Amino acid sequence: MSEFDDAKKNLKDALEKIDEQEYYRRLENPERFLEVNFSVEIDSGKKKSFTGYRSQHNTARGPGKGGIRFSSDVNEDEVKALSLWMSLKCAIADIPFGGAKGGVVVDPENLSESEEERLSRNYIDAVADFIGVDKDVPAPDMNTGGKHMAWMMDEYSEDNRKEIPGVITGKPVEAFGSKGRAEATGYGAAYVIEKIIEEEQLEPGNLTAAVQGFGNAAAPAVERLEEIGVNVVAVSDHISAVRDPEGLEFQELKQAEEHGIVNKDSGETFDNQEILELDVDFLIPAAIEGVITVDNAEDISADYIVEIANGPTTREADELLEKQEVTVIPDVLANSGGVTVSYYEWVQNRSGDYWDREKVLDKLRENIQSAYMDFRELRDDENLYGREAAYMIGARKIVDTMKSRGE
Repeated sequence: MSEFDDAKKNLKDALEKIDEQEYYRRLENPERFLEVNFSVEIDSGKKKSFTGYRSQHNTARGPGKGGIRFSSDVNEDEVKALSLWMSLKCAIADIPFGGAKGGVVVDPENLSESEEERLSRNYIDAVADFIGVDKDVPAPDMNTGGKHMAWMMDEYSEDNRKEIPGVITGKPVEAFGSKGRAEATGYGAAYVIEKIIEEEQLEPGNLTAAVQGFGNAAAPAVERLEEIGVNVVAVSDHISAVRDPEGLEFQELKQAEEHGIVNKDSGETFDNQEILELDVDFLIPAAIEGVITVDNAEDISADYIVEIANGPTTREADELLEKQEVTVIPDVLANSGGVTVSYYEWVQNRSGDYWDREKVLDKLRENIQSAYMDFRELRDDENLYGREAAYMIGARKIVDTMKSRGE
């Protein structure tokens, strides 16, 4: 079953639970979906063709919002599923955006930096009529980052003969970006864990965490968890994993990450697939989707799963985790820090009033912890599984907005 099928079935269940199933036909597919084919000049001087997508799932609550990923695995179903998740995520975070997503089918490891720039600019040219400050605001995603967003913002501005920084978020601070944006996704997930610790009256020093991944979202989560006092005992990248029952040092891991591999000198190395089965308090899948499946869900030993990656757990695995009484903080809540600070960046771009890092992160903490408390209250009051509660909150807010607009 595809990711899009999973997302639609979860949405359908949520709409039935809030007695709004008649809205399923409207929300099961995106409002608009664009496929583009465009050419890019590669360094040899030859032209190469690429396929790109942009999905706008629902814009009732505001302009579309969602990243652009560069990956050879990008496909129509994936982009549609991610745009649906973005609609829910923005609603759960209670920010005035709808859901969107985009991508280009490409292996970025085979591109030079100049080819990446031309690809970024030509993709934006291809979708330019589809996006806009009040229409759809892209951001970085898998294998894209601040430099790509700066190129895309610059290209869109050149096309329109005026500076339009608010059309893209996730830009470098030097190119109209927001301070605190780079660490927002990881910090947001850590702020949720911080709230769990506070509400459960736990002692951080007695808690352990394992983080699958050490990229743009995972690394800041490790950093913030260390600051909170939680012992991060295992971290993995795409090559290997390292563990130390006494806790790993963030700075040592960060230095090693520059070489593309977790530092074997930080602790014991082991198979990176085994990280999901470690007996820890918090398991944090923060790399790719579909890693917790029916094949390994029964081997999960963590008390909490806090999903930073998009869609790391399949629908069938959810059923097993619920039976095992594993508490899941789903992706549409746990990784909403990135889109929340993207919203702050969009506000700053439009107002011209730029905030310091402390203000951005303080606002993020307040926002995501408030969203978590709403989620926890519904989950506990109605004895729901975590993903059910999150989808119900998101679906309710979207439907209420659509009703108020007469849609």
